[in-house]
Amino acid sequence: MKKSDPFSPHARLKSFAYAFAGIGFMLRTQHNAWLHAAATIGVVAAGLACEVRPEEWRWLFAAVTIVWVVEAVNTAFEHLCNVVSPQHHPEVEKAKDVAAGAVLIAALGAAAIGASIFAPYAMASL
Repeated sequence: MKKSDPFSPHARLKSFAYAFAGIGFMLRTQHNAWLHAAATIGVVAAGLACEVRPEEWRWLFAAVTIVWVVEAVNTAFEHLCNVVSPQHHPEVEKAKDVAAGAVLIAALGAAAIGASIFAPYAMASL
């Protein structure tokens, strides 16, 4: 059993650098991440324009965060699958499809949360 290294502020800062590099990679290479970025900007703009209440912001932030987390995990999973099985394999394809489905489920849930929050504001402006 390997003994863990002692705590080091430098090592912790390095771990943040790796995390930001991963986020940057995802944003540069994943078209769906671009859609999530546009949706995130749209949600924030709509929230500011509608002056949503603090408890509504909490739900919006939670929904947006869940979509981003699932997209990041999906991206990591896809790249790992591509290393483990560079040739097409039907079981790897199914696993990748399920991971992509998880992103879709998160995005649909976030859209439902957004609709439930913004619908009353939209109806009030009619």
